[in-house]
Amino acid sequence: MIEARVYGKALAALPEDLYIPPDALEVFLEAFAGPLDLLLYLIRKQNIDILDIPVAEITHQYMAYVELMQAARLDLAAEYLVMAAMLAEIKSRLLLPRPPPENDEEDPRAELIRRLQEYEQCKQAAELLDALPRLEREIILAQLPAPAFERRKRLPEVTLDTLLAALAEVIQRSEHLTHHQISREALSVRLRMSELLQCLRGGAFVPFNELLSASEGRLGLVVSFMALLELVKESLVELVQNAEFSTIHLRTKSQ
Repeated sequence: MIEARVYGKALAALPEDLYIPPDALEVFLEAFAGPLDLLLYLIRKQNIDILDIPVAEITHQYMAYVELMQAARLDLAAEYLVMAAMLAEIKSRLLLPRPPPENDEEDPRAELIRRLQEYEQCKQAAELLDALPRLEREIILAQLPAPAFERRKRLPEVTLDTLLAALAEVIQRSEHLTHHQISREALSVRLRMSELLQCLRGGAFVPFNELLSASEGRLGLVVSFMALLELVKESLVELVQNAEFSTIHLRTKSQ
């Protein structure tokens, strides 16, 4: 069975003189974001209560990991070494004789526990956010170029009702443009004087309103009034009024 090809030649077995350095390939399955992440991993891996941390055991495991990283010639951040010093200090304080019970001294692990709890809350919140659907990870937007098309202006449809409405509008405008000629009626004051004398014959009193007809229009009323004035001027007609603001009567003047 051919395992590989080197320079075009098939190799069914490894060469006897092949040398592989012992540290040629190393795989690190765990990656930590910092010293608190490493401590939290060690605590959760052993199901340890975060409020009752066995500092000695955790310190031993933490230092073993730091030594492993140094042996692998990996650059450790300064914060890992600071945490190692902090664990060593807490371990030494726990090994010292404790004060009498009446002296209420804070637990040396309190500050470390508080920082671990805060980091755990932030890490859980980050994991919840990371689990949400993310654009370009779970959600991919489909993008297609718009097809080229000719833009045309759509004209409105002309219906029979539209045509009838346009016709009615034209007819209405044509009515306003109709031409007509007005002929002036020829009225004569002398002719109207003769007509008034004919109405007043017999010597009876005739009310002034009955001698003027509104159907003749303004021009006819003016001509009739001027004819009455001429008759009064020529002493052919006399005006009589029984009281102030009463009806005016006319009659032919007796000789």
